[in-house]
Amino acid sequence: MSIPPVDRRATGGMAGMGLRRTDKWGQDLLRRREDVRQANFLALFVDLVLVFALSGVVNRVVRDVTDDDPVVRVRSLGYLLVLALPLIWLWITTAHITSWFDPRRRRIQWMVLASAFGLLVMSSSLPEAFFGRGMAFVLPYVLLRVVRPLILIPALRGHALRDLYLRSVLWCAMSAVIWFSGAAVVGDARAAVWGIAITVDFVAAQLRWPVPGLRHPPVGPWAMDSGYHLPERYQQLLLIALGESVLAAGITFTGEPFTIATWTALVVAFLSTVLLWRIYFYRSGQVLAEAVEAAGDRIAAGRAVGVAHLVMVVGIVATAVGFEVVLKYPGGRPEPTWLAAILGGPALFLYGRIRLERVVFNRLSRRRVVAIAALAAVSVPLTFAPPLAASVVAMVVLLGVASADAWHAAGRPSETPSPAH
Repeated sequence: MSIPPVDRRATGGMAGMGLRRTDKWGQDLLRRREDVRQANFLALFVDLVLVFALSGVVNRVVRDVTDDDPVVRVRSLGYLLVLALPLIWLWITTAHITSWFDPRRRRIQWMVLASAFGLLVMSSSLPEAFFGRGMAFVLPYVLLRVVRPLILIPALRGHALRDLYLRSVLWCAMSAVIWFSGAAVVGDARAAVWGIAITVDFVAAQLRWPVPGLRHPPVGPWAMDSGYHLPERYQQLLLIALGESVLAAGITFTGEPFTIATWTALVVAFLSTVLLWRIYFYRSGQVLAEAVEAAGDRIAAGRAVGVAHLVMVVGIVATAVGFEVVLKYPGGRPEPTWLAAILGGPALFLYGRIRLERVVFNRLSRRRVVAIAALAAVSVPLTFAPPLAASVVAMVVLLGVASADAWHAAGRPSETPSPAH
């Protein structure tokens, strides 16, 4: 949907999407176009908390995926999604706020700090999230998603974000019932109810929180006021996830005997992380901001970019789980759930990277499709091999993708983004 031109005289020179007029407080809070090109240090503070949060998810999942009970091992993969997605979604919604609003204003700073503290409380509850500390996980998530829009709505009179935030509050209030219902039960029942709750949150956001009888606002939860700030935040999100995988591997390695197998596992984990970084930034991740700026449909591009990064981060978290398993049991018995993390994590990352390439260059990355097929093909014989062998094979596949990228780029000028219009 195209946005009507903005009268700069009526908005104090602001170029906000869908902005018609705001009160003085709103003009004070909303960013100016020249201010959105780079994340500020307060936003980076939230990133530090997210590292702790993702590390907590990995530790929680590894505890179950290495359990003797096969049922516990299988359900641990579901736990990964139920625990990681709310944390990542809260980070994304915080990044959306700092993209639209000026983080130099005190009200926004307090809001960002409250979000960081909420992430911290949620992360501290992860070890017992499905038993004794369910409310500590749910309450910060629900409160932040409901209260933050309510604080911002009065500043948005005449701005398209006001309608979007009103819709989000209604949907968040409805999903809060599901979240709190999950906190009232324990174990697998809680995980199942929370799985429904986070699904409702994501589907509603994808649909821009629809309300019967009302038209969609000309902005969305993934929409970007500028092509630079939010894409850069997504790049930082990927680096956070990669940093957590290095952290997980390093901490686990220090607690294990120094053997050839554990040293090999550490080297493979580090090289695999480097390859994930290389595959992401070549070339779509490198020119992401320019692609979003040039996109014909900013709402669709923002949604696709957000979902792609969400998928990639979950893939990296699963890969980090695989790293820990391999470091603990490099020559251990083959387990299907271990193999799902070791091979499935990189495959999920590559799938998200394919979606990103669709946004930036409007094409299908065949090299990454072949790599996913290769990971699926080798999964059968690797069910009879130790975890270290599967980790080495996954690294070789990633190396093949990175090498193919380098060969394709050799002697050619750098590609410019060509998103769909």
